[in-house]
Amino acid sequence: MNTNQPSLIEITNASAVSILLVEDNEADVLLTKKAFEKAKIANTITVVSDGEMALDFLKNRGIYKNAPKPDIILLDINLPKINGKQVLKEIKEDKKLRSIPVVILSGSKSEQDILRSYDLQANGYIVKPMNKAKFHEAVDAIENFWFSVVVLPSDL
Repeated sequence: MNTNQPSLIEITNASAVSILLVEDNEADVLLTKKAFEKAKIANTITVVSDGEMALDFLKNRGIYKNAPKPDIILLDINLPKINGKQVLKEIKEDKKLRSIPVVILSGSKSEQDILRSYDLQANGYIVKPMNKAKFHEAVDAIENFWFSVVVLPSDL
């Protein structure tokens, strides 16, 4: 074995992970950003505050014509203009976008919301904890799983 070869984790950590956070609650945006600032890996977070902006960003429309394809999407389901379930549906129906992991990060504990999200091919569903420490734990879990364990698809 060649010891000069970087390991898979070293390769993964060599460049920043691009996160698209689709969230309309400013307090949740700040909490999420602070939690990711403590991350063990480099990341860039782009925030859009409604479903219409999310789809424009992902489909490179309007002011987002040069937006990069994110490595992962954190999506709230209760959004203005176009709700998160519709955004998720459009992402998973789009051949160019469907491979991007989408994790629902929502305050809703509704069994109907959870089932519908998985029916629409969400890659995970996390109920936002109400307490700051638990919220940081949830973000740490996202980071540890999606950026350290899982191999994300490359931009082909």
